[in-house]
Amino acid sequence: MPPDASSRTTLGKAADENFPVAPFFLPRAWRDDLMAVYGFARLVDDIGDGDLAPGGADARHLGVAPERADDRVAMLDAFETDLRRVFDPADGEPRHPLLRALGPTVERCRLGPEPFLGLVAANRQDQLVRRYETYDDLLAYCELSANPVGRLVLALTGTATPERLRRSDEICTALQIVEHLQDVAEDLGRDRIYLPAEDMKRFHVTEDDLARPTAGASVRALIAFEADRARALLDAGAPLVGSVTGRLRLLLAGFTAGGYAALDAITDAGFDVLPGPPKATRPSLMRRAGAVLLTARREG
Repeated sequence: MPPDASSRTTLGKAADENFPVAPFFLPRAWRDDLMAVYGFARLVDDIGDGDLAPGGADARHLGVAPERADDRVAMLDAFETDLRRVFDPADGEPRHPLLRALGPTVERCRLGPEPFLGLVAANRQDQLVRRYETYDDLLAYCELSANPVGRLVLALTGTATPERLRRSDEICTALQIVEHLQDVAEDLGRDRIYLPAEDMKRFHVTEDDLARPTAGASVRALIAFEADRARALLDAGAPLVGSVTGRLRLLLAGFTAGGYAALDAITDAGFDVLPGPPKATRPSLMRRAGAVLLTARREG
C-alpha cells in the first residue's frame, strides 16, 4: 500500500537530518528497512514534539478522537498500542501506514520490540521532564531517545556484537547531544532545555540568556563545553566504522561524519546557536566522511 500524504510528509523529513538516512549506495532491501525504521522513529518524535502533518490523518489512523489529536500523551499511548500489533497481530494488523510498513522489516530481520518501545518511552518522558539536572541524567535520556536507533541499524544488517553496540551507543548519544545543541532555541520554545542545569550554573547561564536573539560569552562557552563532550563521544565510537566492511562501513561513516560536520557548523558559528540551528554543509560532510573512512581503513 503506498504511503498517504501524512506519511510522505514524515518520510520526507529524512532530507533534513544531519546524516544520510538511506543513501543510494546501499542495497535496496537495506534502504527499504532503514526507511521503515526511520518512518517509525520520525513519527514518534513528531507526536512527542507536536509536529505532525496538518489535517489530523495520524490521529485518525491511530483511532484517536479529533478533539484529542493535540493530546500528545493520548497519541503516544495509541501509537504504542498500534506498535504492539506489529509484534503481536492477535488484535489485527497495525492501523497506521508507517507501522504497517514496519511489519515486513520486523519479520525479516527478527527485530524485538525493545528498541522501538524505548523511543516511545523517550517521547513520553519529554512530556513529563523538561529539564535535566546532570549530564548523567541527560545520558540516561539518550539511552532511550537515541541509542535504540543505532542498535536497530546493527540489527538490520546482522552485525551486532557487544563491542559494536557499545560504540554505536557512543555515536548515537553524541548525535543526540549535537542535535540538542543545534536546537537550543527551538527546544526552549517548547519549554524544554537539554543543557544540564549543573553546567548552566557552572558557566553562569540562565534560562533568560538562552531566550536572547544571540548568545553572549557565557552561553557560547557552555555550548563549546558540551560540543567538546559530544566530540569526545564521537571519537570514542568512531572505531565502529572500521569494525565493519563494505557498504555498511560507508553508511556508518556517513552517520559519524554527520555528527562531526554538525559540530564544525556549530564551531564556525562561534558557538552561537540561538539565532537558529547551525547546519553542516555538503562539502564539510564529504570531507568528514573521507577522514572517517581513512581512519577506519588504517585501523581496520
